[in-house]
Amino acid sequence: MPPRQRAGAGSEAATPRLARLKRELVGLAGWRRGLAAAGLGALAALALPPVFLLPLLVPAFVGLMWLVEESRGAGRAFADGWWFGFGHSLVGLYWIFNAFVVDAPQYGWMAPFAVVGIAAATALYAAAATALARLALARRRLAGAGRVLVLAALWTAMEWVRGWLLTGFSWNLIGSVWVLSDAVIQLAAVAGVYGLSLLTVAAAAMPATLAVAAAGRRWLPTAAAAAALAVVWAGGALRLASAGDEAVAGVRLRLVQPNIPQHLKWQRDLRRGHVVNQLRMSTQPPAAGAGPSAAPTHVIWAETAVPFVLADSPSLAAALAGAAPAGGLIIVGAPRTTPAGVAPRRIWNSLQALDSGGRITAAYDKFHLVPFGEYVPFRGILDIPKLTAGRQDFSPGPGLRTLDLAGLPPVSPLICYEAIFPGRVVDAAKRPGWLLNLTNDAWFGRSSGPYQHFAAARLRAVEEGLPLVRVANTGISAVVDAYGRVRHALALGRAGIIDSALPAAIATTPYGRYGDGIAAIILLMALAGGFLLPPKDAARQR
Repeated sequence: MPPRQRAGAGSEAATPRLARLKRELVGLAGWRRGLAAAGLGALAALALPPVFLLPLLVPAFVGLMWLVEESRGAGRAFADGWWFGFGHSLVGLYWIFNAFVVDAPQYGWMAPFAVVGIAAATALYAAAATALARLALARRRLAGAGRVLVLAALWTAMEWVRGWLLTGFSWNLIGSVWVLSDAVIQLAAVAGVYGLSLLTVAAAAMPATLAVAAAGRRWLPTAAAAAALAVVWAGGALRLASAGDEAVAGVRLRLVQPNIPQHLKWQRDLRRGHVVNQLRMSTQPPAAGAGPSAAPTHVIWAETAVPFVLADSPSLAAALAGAAPAGGLIIVGAPRTTPAGVAPRRIWNSLQALDSGGRITAAYDKFHLVPFGEYVPFRGILDIPKLTAGRQDFSPGPGLRTLDLAGLPPVSPLICYEAIFPGRVVDAAKRPGWLLNLTNDAWFGRSSGPYQHFAAARLRAVEEGLPLVRVANTGISAVVDAYGRVRHALALGRAGIIDSALPAAIATTPYGRYGDGIAAIILLMALAGGFLLPPKDAARQR
């Protein structure tokens, strides 16, 4: 028999080709090692919407696993994880550049610094996960599959931390790659997107064990990971097979997507024309042959679709009322301010519902504001303008609310990226019957950003068991049912309307009832399993 080959310090080669590949990767040093780790992170980002190259997750996380387990210490693992996270965020969040070039003369110079800076900051979470994983491996001799479970659990834990720390940024959680499959994302109804993330990293990284597994058993962990994915898919398919397509009786929604470029949206000489165009779209008759039951009962516009303060313009409110169906409402995004003469003056990014008499019957103020977009943190120190129109910062609203609107089930309104935060889209004290997300993704341009944003919103529908109605200025506007299935959608960069029934809610999901508690239990079980799995050929493992 030929002599056994080495795949790296303290590891045996069950397959010579993989062993050689691992040895070459972990043998890199300096800038070559950093570049390789960043390249692996970039590969993982190509699995995100709208590219969906899911097979690239395997080499990405296998390579990361090899780097972690063969690193010389937690510091080296931290650096490897940071470079991986940097490449992942740079490719996944490149579209942030577009927001800064909307007003290029004023903000364009910031664009490269913003993209690189955000990528560098978000990479710290991946770095923390890999450093902690390396510390765990150093303290205990673990089986190959156990090492993977530890890394997957810590990666997922850092995604959760990223969703909360410094106001949170739950964008591009790795579990969102599965919106490609209606069946697989049904797991989110139980374990949320974090359960999907744990499964994704564990399954993608498990082939790393092929380079160190004992002969005759080398395929067992990878086969088990593939089987877990198959079970999740089958369970989701079974759930969808029994899913209905019931709708709320007597409700017909019209979603208006005007497709106004961001650089034109707030121009003084164009603003009234934008409103007039949306009024025309709101009142046009239903499609030929649709019948009288297809007439909309409620009309919905996007975030800041009305670039005026309605309380200051009674004539505009009256014009909007003309587009409200009899007995129904027109729901619009518009700024709201304190009444004239009231100090200090405050401004809110608001959703407002008007009846056919022009009365504002309900309002909701966005509470989870975008740093530097809607307000500047540490305003007393950083005297710079925010990206959105006007120099004054927006004020946060009081928090999640369930609105009672005439002719509609109770609704949880969400403005812009408020829809990306798992477990934080409904008021637990008064559970709604649907989710309404108004957004203005024109800031992202024609990029991956709107697709990623829509993917996150779809996952909230699955998690909560609630239908989601999404109205975007430039797209993607859509009606999504309580299983995350897209019933109707308007593509990015198109002007048009959607006339649709409102899908019905389903029974409260386990995630909707217990939130991240179930995901936390599964994560702890994975972490414990990683430590408890008996090492194979323990005498030969480090």
